[in-house]
Formats: sequence, C-alpha cells, structure tokens
Amino acid sequence: MDSGYYAAFAGLVARTQALDTAASNLANAQTAGYRAEREYFRSVLLDPLGGDSQLGGTVNNFGVLGGDHLDMEQGVLTSTGNALDLAIEGQGFFAVQAPNGVRYTRDGSFHRTRDGQLVTAAGEPVLSSQGRPIPVPPGDVSIGADGALSVAGGTVATVGVFTFPAGTQLTPEGKNRYLPPANVKATLATSANVHQGALEAANQDVIQGSLDLIMMQRQAETMQHALTIFHTEFNKTAAEDLPRV
Repeated sequence: MDSGYYAAFAGLVARTQALDTAASNLANAQTAGYRAEREYFRSVLLDPLGGDSQLGGTVNNFGVLGGDHLDMEQGVLTSTGNALDLAIEGQGFFAVQAPNGVRYTRDGSFHRTRDGQLVTAAGEPVLSSQGRPIPVPPGDVSIGADGALSVAGGTVATVGVFTFPAGTQLTPEGKNRYLPPANVKATLATSANVHQGALEAANQDVIQGSLDLIMMQRQAETMQHALTIFHTEFNKTAAEDLPRV
C-alpha cells in the first residue's frame, strides 16, 4: 500500500486532535487562571512486532501527535478593585479543598462567606500555606506579596501558593482546576508574588487562538482531501488491475 496513505492518515489523526485542543483553548480564553494546552508530537510508534513490520516501519516515518501538555506561561494580570481577588505572578497555584480532594488553580476569584471563611466562586475553601481553611474576620483585608492575610493590622493566615517539581504534568479538571500525579507532592513556592485586587487572565490570546483554530481546520481538510484521492486510487486499482491478476 502506498506510504502516502499512511502519511495522510497520520496527519489527519494529528490535526483532528490538535483541532480539539485549539477549540478548547479558544473557548476558555476568557477564563481566569486558565492554562492553555499545547500539542506535542512523537516520531516513533510502539510496534508490537519489534519494528520489523511494514506497517510499523512506514508509519514511524511520520510525526504522530503524542498528546497535550499545559502551557505554564504567565497570563496578563488585570486589576479588579476587589480586595479578595488574588493573582499569582510567577510559578505556582492556589490550593482549594474541592469535594473530591485538594485541587490547584490560578483562578483567584475569592470571597468571604457569612461565617468568615475564604472560598472560591464555587464555595470551595481556599487553603493556607499549612493546608488549612483560611478564616477572614470582619474588617479591612490586606494581603501581602507573600500571601500573608491581615485584618485590622493583625496577620490571620498565609494564603498558600504551591508549586511542583520541574517537568510535572498536571491533569486538567474542568476549566481551571488541576491535579498532580498521585506520587507528586506540592511544595510552597519561593519565587511567586501574590497581587491583591487583581486576577490573572488565561494565557491564551484570543486572536492567536482564532488563527490556530482556522489553521488546524484547513490542515485537517487537506488531509481529508488527500485520503479521498488515495481511496479513489485504491478503488481504481481493485476494479481495473486486480481482475487481470
């Protein structure tokens, strides 16, 4: 079988998956704290025949999408004027107590509950550097660059900012919640700064995201067209040449 067929098929699979990623990035371009996902490619497929099969050898010559990884680049910080809105400058995540366990986020859209606890927009408790819920007594709130939360001049707790070892791949959950691998523990960030009264926008530019989506669509359409041509040639061979054998 013509190796061009494998190239076109591998390209279509890769572009279809990349199209899904680009669409998700664009859909969340206005989501606070969202980390865009970027596709990466692998050039070698695992061949159950030890690399000796014609199929394995042929397909391995073409790039295949290996998956997605999170883009950890900084998003734009936007002032909101809300004293309990927080944004992280640098590497790190806030920790929140979700119903299914601790999750990590860059979305600092926090508020104080009636019983005086710092929570997310979804009502999840925000955790301190000690991994505990944060009480917020009545009064003017001040939060320093190190996350220290003070009310009326007295420090109440420190908003936790956590990081992970270099190369750790976090698993996205929903729009802007992330989960580390089971064997990886979060540690306190040492170089991140907390900004009070601000939120971090998604690190996905709307214009670039739109261009990426259009490009992926066109590339996928090109691969579909190529497969159609190969399919037509195969049918012609089967109808005209095989009967002569």
